[in-house]
Amino acid sequence: MIAIVQVERITVQRQIIYDTLRSVDTHPTVDELYVNIHEKHPSISKATVYRNLRHLAERGAVLQLAVPNDVVRYDGCVNFHHHFVCDTCSKVFDIYIDEGFDFEDLSDVVKEKYKHAVDTSATMFFGTCADCEAIQLSKITGRGIKWPPINLKEEV
Repeated sequence: MIAIVQVERITVQRQIIYDTLRSVDTHPTVDELYVNIHEKHPSISKATVYRNLRHLAERGAVLQLAVPNDVVRYDGCVNFHHHFVCDTCSKVFDIYIDEGFDFEDLSDVVKEKYKHAVDTSATMFFGTCADCEAIQLSKITGRGIKWPPINLKEEV
């Protein structure tokens, strides 16, 4: 038997949407990405952006992030990583953890303890980003972001 492989056509619009998403690290919403694309390519509609992002996400070419209490966001980086969501400004940051923590071990724990077979995992951290924390600290101290005024490193 001959295996029939369906070749997927990559449209100019899909390539523009993909390239634009890959060029940013802001994890945009459909609306944010549309505004960015529409500036250079006014003929591409918001429906086209939405449809193509969904298509790319279904095929694993981009990540679709369901951030709690927020709209769906997209990530052009499909390499294994996690996300940090700032509760203050709602920005989403990529987090790469590769120093000694093995997420496969965590998957083994889930398998052993709960009998669930983990195919993939995603971790989302929530809190205050460094920029928002610095702003909050400057409001509290009234001294700008140069806080603390002393060196807290231990002397050797």
